[in-house]
Amino acid sequence: MPSIADALFNLAVQQKQARQFEAALASYQKALDARVTRPEEVHLNRSVIYSAHLGQHEAAQRELALALTCNPNFVPALLNLANLHEDLGNRAQAEATYAKILDLDPRCFEALARYANMQPTAPNPPLLSRLRGALADPDASDAERASLGFALGRLLDGTGDYSAAFAAFKAANDASRSSNLPHYSPYDRTAQERLVDRLIAAGAAAQRSSTIHATRAPAARPRPIFICGMFRSGSTLTEQLLANHPGVVAGGELDFLPRLAAGELAPFPQSLQTLSVERCTNLAAMYRAELERIGPQAAYVTDKRPDNFLYLGLIKRLLPDARIVHTTRNALDNCLSIYFLHLDQSMSYALDLDDIGHYYRQYRRLMAHWKNMFAEDILDFDYDALVRRPQPTIQSLCEFLGLDSAGMSLTAAPAGRSVRTASVWQVREPLYTRSSGRAAHYAAQLAGLRQNLADLLT
Repeated sequence: MPSIADALFNLAVQQKQARQFEAALASYQKALDARVTRPEEVHLNRSVIYSAHLGQHEAAQRELALALTCNPNFVPALLNLANLHEDLGNRAQAEATYAKILDLDPRCFEALARYANMQPTAPNPPLLSRLRGALADPDASDAERASLGFALGRLLDGTGDYSAAFAAFKAANDASRSSNLPHYSPYDRTAQERLVDRLIAAGAAAQRSSTIHATRAPAARPRPIFICGMFRSGSTLTEQLLANHPGVVAGGELDFLPRLAAGELAPFPQSLQTLSVERCTNLAAMYRAELERIGPQAAYVTDKRPDNFLYLGLIKRLLPDARIVHTTRNALDNCLSIYFLHLDQSMSYALDLDDIGHYYRQYRRLMAHWKNMFAEDILDFDYDALVRRPQPTIQSLCEFLGLDSAGMSLTAAPAGRSVRTASVWQVREPLYTRSSGRAAHYAAQLAGLRQNLADLLT
């Protein structure tokens, strides 16, 4: 029979999956008190709850320190500690931790890939050689080849070896796809088109209903600011700049709305047409409680989940006072940047340039609909304009949101502020223009995409 400690550990796992985070922390602690075997794993799991779900980074660091006290060579804890240092902008500590991991296990390819992603893109032949050697290792898994390949492509792109960079990114996307077999589900273009059709139809029907106006109420604090658009369109940068305002707290990528659509509001979006005023009010209160937990004293809390553009009909139904910042950038640059980023395989469109182009077209079709419905509450915020003319562009953003832009810093994310994004180090740099027009380096590889999106290019 399993021990009491093991039973408590399993209970904590179930509670975490049910998003009962405080209860899970308590059960993990009881498992520790009952002398669970491998306590380092319990401390690791507690650190994940603190960092990923509660935003309590000091508590997460304490748990990781305890895990490493139990087992100083526990690589999963070291990886999480290095990642936490990255989130907080502690470059030296992150690099040192990755170096320690590689001393313990030179074939920890995930640590090598992460370390490489922290390095400047200046020529670095030894690092390039090490990445290529790891990719050639027959024992490297497909998941590891994907991480290594994206890191290699980034370095090659930075040094101007564009042909080799594109080949590395293509191989990385292929490896990412293979790493999720047999569970990988290819991108279904027809299904995406039908989803957008349903979102447009449901949103239009909800607008015609008088109940869409019945949920309007005096603005409550904190008010939401939704930042959405395609991935890699500048949403993290936009959020971090807004977080420099004393009245704004960065909420990051909240999963409240996708969970609501997939669960309580299923089948979504058809359920939008039958939502009662009372239910809208209750769901809105639940969302505002989530914002209050994140920024109890804030005037505004941002929700920076890019694919919330799918839920703008729901957002405006629940939260009529919501302001929506729609981040945009050059279409080819945007699509290329997605292809060059190691995204989760559930976003299967991101693994193929033609699929990215199709998804982009459907996104634009849906956004045109939302802007027709909610024009006064949506601002197109152009990344390319931001990096070229930051002061007036930020001023227009603040005016849209009713914020005073005087004295706002143009430093996106100072060290110590947590940023959870694949571009964690780029967003900490001063504003730069090198990503604007990047697609010009890959004109041959993007010829088909350019033709497919010709009517959407400006």
